[in-house]
Amino acid sequence: MSDYFVHPQGLCESLAVGAGTRIWAFAHVLPGAVLGRDCNICDHTFIENDVVLGDRVTIKCGVQLWDGLRLEDDVFVGPNATFTNDHFPRSKHRPTEFQKTVVSRGASIGANATILPGVSIGQNAMVGAGAVVTHDVPPNAIVVGNPARIVGYADAGEAVRSTRVLSSSPSDVLVQETRVAGVTLHRLKLVKDMRGSLSVLESSRDIPFTPRRYFLVFDVPSAEVRGEHAHYECHQFLVCAKGQMAVVADDGVRREEYRLDNPDIGVYLPPMVWGIQYRYSADAVLLVFASHAYDPNDYIRNYDEFLAKKAVR
Repeated sequence: MSDYFVHPQGLCESLAVGAGTRIWAFAHVLPGAVLGRDCNICDHTFIENDVVLGDRVTIKCGVQLWDGLRLEDDVFVGPNATFTNDHFPRSKHRPTEFQKTVVSRGASIGANATILPGVSIGQNAMVGAGAVVTHDVPPNAIVVGNPARIVGYADAGEAVRSTRVLSSSPSDVLVQETRVAGVTLHRLKLVKDMRGSLSVLESSRDIPFTPRRYFLVFDVPSAEVRGEHAHYECHQFLVCAKGQMAVVADDGVRREEYRLDNPDIGVYLPPMVWGIQYRYSADAVLLVFASHAYDPNDYIRNYDEFLAKKAVR
């Protein structure tokens, strides 16, 4: 007796199927496929030979998984989602090797989404229904549309409008803690009169480190995402000097999004916090103060590596 279930109208030719996996009616699994434990393979699905599924993967009805596809643990694939593995398909012209597509652990693919070959979908990402994914999706990103664009980040909650948070604090409170460890929102001095407005920042009073460098980010297309890294040692302080944009901070346990839409509001990102900047308005100018000179070795650019480093510390 096998320790997995195959419906009488299902066909499973593979012997590499984990315990507790369920394969339902009119599903067909070819001999070379590898399925993990406790997977749920719904009606009218097809799984080709060079396909590997992790544990607890759910494949809803009407999905075909083609050669080269890797789905890690806890991935969800919605009804009729389409994976492709050949950029230039021709009848009777089989490539020597199909491109690999990887969907990392915990990610979800919405109904009728289309995933182009060779892309990677990061852990815990969410692909919206009907989206067409043409490029890699970062970890935790929520993407929608054709072509798919990032519209948010999973578990970051509704964007915190930084101006509102600080305005709701007592007038003498210039620094507000956030849910993300070490990340703080700061109200800077703002002077307004009939001649215009002046925002003032003093490093000894307003920034919790001594800046050694600053840089400006501007002319960013609204669909683009910047950041997506952490620093080992470098502290950063971000001010949107003009326009508006959003900052996502992630300490490996909690994630939160802040809306910077006023030049007298800053956000402090300490070392070992994953930072993302996106949703730039067309006129946005982001001013960043840094505690260290540029050092490429100070960057952690892979989210899995970041989580591993956080676990060790």
